[in-house]
Amino acid sequence: QVQLVQSGGGLVQAGGSLTLSCAASGRTASRYMVAWFRQSQGAEREFLARVNWDGSGTFVADHVKDRFTVSTDNAKAMVYLQMSSLKPEDTAVYYCAAGVRAVGQITRVARGYSSWGQGTLVTVSS
Repeated sequence: QVQLVQSGGGLVQAGGSLTLSCAASGRTASRYMVAWFRQSQGAEREFLARVNWDGSGTFVADHVKDRFTVSTDNAKAMVYLQMSSLKPEDTAVYYCAAGVRAVGQITRVARGYSSWGQGTLVTVSS
């Protein structure tokens, strides 16, 4: 099982940038994949991006791919979500998640991941 601790949320003005971090401990072997999701009030958890721990298999959802980037630092067991040109509609609680590496649609839904970070609030002001 992988344990995840997030950091880096907060308040940012529209058009600004923010990087979220996710520190992993436990079983961080290359057989795991990591993803970022977000959930705004009253909405379902939304997939944003995923990557394998070794840095391969990067995929970013179409609706954010021009603004969000996912990356890993294997040596530090860290995963990052770099966000730019933020909009008020990006306001949400952001989660990192880890699961056994897979392919296909399962990598883009919450049920594909068994470990979750505590969530971090990102608020984008207009």
